[in-house]
Amino acid sequence: MAFLRNDAINRVNLHSGVQALAQGAGSIFFFVLMLKAGVSVPHALLAQAAIVTGRFVLRPLMLPLAKRFGLKPLLIGGALMMALRFPLLAEVRGIDAALIALLAVTAVAELSYWLAYNTYFAMLGDDEHRGHQVAAREAFIAVLSIASPLLGTWALLTLGPRWAFAGIAVIQALAVLPLLALPNMAVIPHAPGALRASRLAFALIAIDGWFDACYFFVWEIALFLSLGESIAAYGGAMALAGLVGACFGLWVGRHVDGGGGRRAVLIAYSVAAALVIARAGSLPTPWLAVAAHALGAVLMPLLLPPLGAAAYTLAKASPCPFRFHMATEGGWDIGCAGACVTAAALISLGTPMSVPILLALPAVAAGFALLWRYFGGLRVAS
Repeated sequence: MAFLRNDAINRVNLHSGVQALAQGAGSIFFFVLMLKAGVSVPHALLAQAAIVTGRFVLRPLMLPLAKRFGLKPLLIGGALMMALRFPLLAEVRGIDAALIALLAVTAVAELSYWLAYNTYFAMLGDDEHRGHQVAAREAFIAVLSIASPLLGTWALLTLGPRWAFAGIAVIQALAVLPLLALPNMAVIPHAPGALRASRLAFALIAIDGWFDACYFFVWEIALFLSLGESIAAYGGAMALAGLVGACFGLWVGRHVDGGGGRRAVLIAYSVAAALVIARAGSLPTPWLAVAAHALGAVLMPLLLPPLGAAAYTLAKASPCPFRFHMATEGGWDIGCAGACVTAAALISLGTPMSVPILLALPAVAAGFALLWRYFGGLRVAS
């Protein structure tokens, strides 16, 4: 297993696992707690759009900070700021000052964290093992996603939101420990052509942002409502999905690294289309919605190795991976915000929740076309 010999990537993946434990115990309840606090479904989606819009607006400020201090402080600082979100979420009582503070802190934390994280993964990873390394990360996350929703559900129902989210914040803060031994990565002062090099990945990640908003964010709200707004049932459905997702992953990474990128793309996006339709059709029946959610867990281990391999490889080959990810993550923000606003508008007009979920299908088609072309070009070049 040569792909496990990269100590730096192993540390990043270990961090990703601890981070996933906190996210699985806390972040999956982001929309749930807002709805329980009296925030309407359209307003909850607009809150998510506000977060990514804030990230987009503030992103240019990251470049001078990265050039001055390097990536490591941004990564660790962002991870620690992510912990602040959880106590704020426990204080939300509707559209109030706590909600506004939550959105602001989340925007800054995610901006600093994900920009530095993705740049690190691109710069430290090995091109010949890229699919395996992404798949290993996702498999580790999937395993922890079995226990984390159950932990979060138990804490919320037993201890209440304040104590539960305080504990989750501590777990999130502990996720920085594997990062302390990483080298600080410098960002070069000037990088002509960096934005031009990001054009393909910008399109891919913008499409992914639209897909994620429909497939994850709208679906999480729809699933919670379908289960009668039961936190226990919702947490159980999340844990079941983690169990299913843990069974998949490394096989796809091996196909990507072994020249099977197109085959991996075909499988992943065919499954994506089927799962989107299954989720949209399952909502009237709670047990079908739970089954659709569980089956949906197979998608990320299938989708992220080819998508991540393409994006990270293009980033490492670009004049500046940091500027590259500034552009591509701006694309994700645009796609996600557009889908959230569109979904909020449709739902406010009385459209069934299944409709904005089905809006993920155009993103499936577009993402498939771009990645099919990308991996076909690699085969020709070889």
